[in-house]
Amino acid sequence: MGTKLTVAVLGTGIMGAAMARNLLRAGLAVKVWNRDRAKSAPLASAGAQVALSPAEAVAGADVVLTMLYDAAAVTEVIRQAAPGVRPGTAWVQSTTVGVHDAPALAELAGEVGLELVEAPVSGTREPAEAGQLVVIAAGPEAVRERVTPVLDAIGARTVWTGQDPAAGTAARLKLVVNSWVIAASNATGEVLALADALGVEPEQFFNVINGGGLDLPFLRVKAALILDDRLEPASFAVDTALKDAHLILDAAGEHDLRLDGAEAATTRLERVASQGRSKQDIAAAYYASTQQDLEPHAG
Repeated sequence: MGTKLTVAVLGTGIMGAAMARNLLRAGLAVKVWNRDRAKSAPLASAGAQVALSPAEAVAGADVVLTMLYDAAAVTEVIRQAAPGVRPGTAWVQSTTVGVHDAPALAELAGEVGLELVEAPVSGTREPAEAGQLVVIAAGPEAVRERVTPVLDAIGARTVWTGQDPAAGTAARLKLVVNSWVIAASNATGEVLALADALGVEPEQFFNVINGGGLDLPFLRVKAALILDDRLEPASFAVDTALKDAHLILDAAGEHDLRLDGAEAATTRLERVASQGRSKQDIAAAYYASTQQDLEPHAG
């Protein structure tokens, strides 16, 4: 291994591309791969080496970072990467997955020769671009030191939840965090829809809560996206949020827990996705109240 840590980033969508750029800014060597090469090619101008396959990307890497859609995509890509993996390479797994996916991914890591660190992140596009994500991590002490430069580059802080990535402690906490994100986004859309229906100016609502405990920065940010019609590019897309919403409901169901709010929010996200808004920001949940479909050409 050379003096400069080499990181292979598999998945360069909204979040993965931002992570790769911050790794480059931190002075690390970065190799990138994405199924759609149009999403990885622009990183070449920032100094990344663009690979044609997952195996090519991980060859010679000290750390592999995955930021993909779901556990199935992670499994598929890591199996494709296996021929290029150097045994003992650290694997920072940042894709949001379900509770039962964690042990399966840990088993996959053992098969391939990777040393797994669970590392889902809290934050959307803007904090990802600024390197201000909160990393929710789990992994053995022996691997933590090796991945610290990577976690420090992509996040403002790291919250360690346990030593065993197979236990899924980080995945569990991420689902709890995302349940709040989805609930808050849905509530923002509903309150603005109600205000509009009752002829209440949104600014009046904000004046009432201004400076108090209900005046959340997240509320302001999501409301601005709705009011200014800036739902694209998404910070946290409807389709990704919907995938996470189902993971949350699945986890709750296994514990005989009824989450009425999460169930309703999932239904609302399914409704806006059916309107052609699946790639818009989760703030588009507003349109679940208005029933406004996109024109066919804009879906």
